[in-house]
Amino acid sequence: MTLSLENIAIYKNNGETLLSDITFSASTNEVICLMGPSGCGKSTLLSLIAGHLGPEFNHSGHIKLNGRDLDALEPHKRKVGILFQDDLLFPHLNIWQNLAFALPNHVKGEQRYQEALSALSKVELTSLAESFPDQISGGQRARISLVRMLLAKPDLALLDEPFSKLDKALRTQFRDWVMEQLAQANIPTIMVTHDEDDVPKHGRVFTWPWSLCNA
Repeated sequence: MTLSLENIAIYKNNGETLLSDITFSASTNEVICLMGPSGCGKSTLLSLIAGHLGPEFNHSGHIKLNGRDLDALEPHKRKVGILFQDDLLFPHLNIWQNLAFALPNHVKGEQRYQEALSALSKVELTSLAESFPDQISGGQRARISLVRMLLAKPDLALLDEPFSKLDKALRTQFRDWVMEQLAQANIPTIMVTHDEDDVPKHGRVFTWPWSLCNA
């Protein structure tokens, strides 16, 4: 699986250029970390890849995922998973229902419940199945959010500062666990971060002003 960006530029509607000449690729199991000051376009680039670029922006260039031109696809057809710093779990659904929400529509009834429980079992969180998001810890919610993203079987993972709200001890543990889960999923990952400690050993760093180097 490969993501390729070629000559990407993002413009504000007032003519201001936010990003220009962005070209890089990420293949299976690669993690590319976008690092730079606030406002330099890191999260906006993720939004472009996912298909959620705001109406105040325009762009040029080409984005391909496994040979598919993402510009030609609606967001829900891109097979791009996103993990934010906020867990964004549905408060009115319990944990297994939150996970089941990510499953494809052809998975019906009891099978949805069983697949959600299976996912929880793999991360040793089965006991939380009937709990609601406000009844579990922040670290547990973060883990559930990643599991939900991976249940949708994305071809690409986008992480937007997913560790920034965690305390230092939990951050290290959760970061290692996330990278392990992504490696098992065997997909490329693009991560926005301000912390050099977030860069995995096998990662590459794309820094502002934009240039690509090995971690």
